[in-house]
Amino acid sequence: MSLKSKLHDLKEKYKRKKMAPAFNALHTFLYLPNEVTHNGTHIKAADDLKRTMNTVIMALVPCLIFGMYNAGYQHYLAQGMIESANGFLGASFWTIDNLLIGAWTILPLVAVSYGVGLAVEFLFAVIKGHEVEEGYLVTGMLVPLIVPVDIPLWMLAVAVIFGVVIGKEVFGGTGMNILNPALTIRAFLFFAYPTWMSGDKVWVHGAVERDQMIAAGQSNLDAISGETILGSYAQNSTVAYDYWDMFWGLIPGSVGETSKFLIIIGALFLIFTKIGSWRIMLSTVVGALVMGLIFNGVVDAGIITDSSKFYGLMSVPFWQHLIIGSILFGAVFMATDPVTASQTNKGKWIYGFLIGFISIMIRVFNPAYPEGVFLAILLMNVFAPTIDHYVVQGNVKKRMKRLKVKAA
Repeated sequence: MSLKSKLHDLKEKYKRKKMAPAFNALHTFLYLPNEVTHNGTHIKAADDLKRTMNTVIMALVPCLIFGMYNAGYQHYLAQGMIESANGFLGASFWTIDNLLIGAWTILPLVAVSYGVGLAVEFLFAVIKGHEVEEGYLVTGMLVPLIVPVDIPLWMLAVAVIFGVVIGKEVFGGTGMNILNPALTIRAFLFFAYPTWMSGDKVWVHGAVERDQMIAAGQSNLDAISGETILGSYAQNSTVAYDYWDMFWGLIPGSVGETSKFLIIIGALFLIFTKIGSWRIMLSTVVGALVMGLIFNGVVDAGIITDSSKFYGLMSVPFWQHLIIGSILFGAVFMATDPVTASQTNKGKWIYGFLIGFISIMIRVFNPAYPEGVFLAILLMNVFAPTIDHYVVQGNVKKRMKRLKVKAA
């Protein structure tokens, strides 16, 4: 008997049992659903929720693989075992050891994210008696990409439980949540364990353990410094990376946010497959550039004669904000979440613009937390229904005026 037949028999046997959602989820994950439409349908399409989620995951996989390479590269570079790659094609970067050390560090994050998150999904499905939905497939991939490489696994597990339960299940599950679950998880980590989400040690594999050994007198090696570019600018420190390093991703940072090149490729793929909204992506970039231009104008006009005494990021060229930090990653993979984003076309322009605008504002005015894109997206998740409401009401008023004119 084939595996498919065995699964089908188990599904039929337990379909009236409490564990039916778990068996149905396993069967649907491996094969197409058995349920088909018997009557006439208005719209026929080849895509479904599972295919949509898999498309987003395909766009994220290059960022994940590059994150593994970069984690190993930053580790060996900080320890002085290799020299700078001198650009994206440098020989020091393309070594198999970089991938191995990165995979050894990052794959456990992926395993914990999916294992704990799906366990919570299955538990709620069994308790409530509904089918397990595929909504966590993308969240489970996003979470490891937006955290530091050395985040303790138990912290990640606690955050995932909080994010899935509070960020999604209490609202009714997939499609009902008002906050992006992945960003809810990251927000929990930042406020609950701030020392593991900021600073100059958490972004390079092995830095925290090495500093602990140095403090205990067990090592005479120099401490690793892996401060992000945003952290350096916020502290008015010298940035040791050029623009190409920032664009290709050869910099410290969260696992999947560093390579702007691969993020742009992922954006084009999502736009081509009509999964991601180009309006939200473009308006977010425009909002960030406008806010950056305003700050540059304040400095250039002499309103603030020495921005280094106030906010180090204020004098950063407006376009450079796009290649440092997570603004592009958030615009492509987070802000475009179809559940928590605005649904109307005009609303998407407003929603995205405000995300980019507020992100740079937080980045400049709060040196203690220079990366503001995730907070900006969560804030606009809350206001997205309000934006759509007023857009719809505006459209209704315009149509009513046209009807009155015609009637007259």
